[in-house]
Amino acid sequence: MRYFFQNNNSQDLIVFFSGWGCDENQFTNLHDNKNVLILYDYQNLVLDFDFSRYANIYVIAYSAGVFVASITVDAIPNLRQKTAICGNPYLFDEILGLSAQIISVFKNITLDNYLDFRKKYMVYSENEYERYNQLQSLRTLESCNDELEALQKMYEQKKTQINPQFDKAIVAENDLIFNIQAQVDFYKDKLSIIKNARHHIFFHFESFEDILNIK
Repeated sequence: MRYFFQNNNSQDLIVFFSGWGCDENQFTNLHDNKNVLILYDYQNLVLDFDFSRYANIYVIAYSAGVFVASITVDAIPNLRQKTAICGNPYLFDEILGLSAQIISVFKNITLDNYLDFRKKYMVYSENEYERYNQLQSLRTLESCNDELEALQKMYEQKKTQINPQFDKAIVAENDLIFNIQAQVDFYKDKLSIIKNARHHIFFHFESFEDILNIK
């Protein structure tokens, strides 16, 4: 996996497991006091980063990153909180995770239709659409397709190792990628629902710390 480190001279660290196809550019509207480590491109789970210097570490996992976090965060020291956003540890479960229909949508994204995909699945309004395009991922379609294939293989190999426990969970009321009722049933009283939002929920927050503090 790849990462982007934001040093805010803090003794605390937020580890953000981003979603499929993401990079750090999509989250530059968020401004934090804590240090932030953004993880992305899960073609493997290799991560060379020293967590031992931090007294308090907080994990936020988004979309496909919820699954990746569920099989890796137990190795992170001084972990204080885990929050899942718009995703489920059982990523390729037909009900809890990505349905076969949604996976087909992902695999059929092209340079001719990717803007239509963004508008339908990722954002809620024209304003969000404009902002999303300004903060778009700079990764190639080939990179994203390779990552999706790697995630599917990883899930089959490691699904018995999933730790499904998260302290908090957040979903978008209008998410078309994950089944909302299934997330309500799965996360129960840990769940917060953000209204007037689709899958890219981050325009509803000013910082990752706002996400950690959601009630």
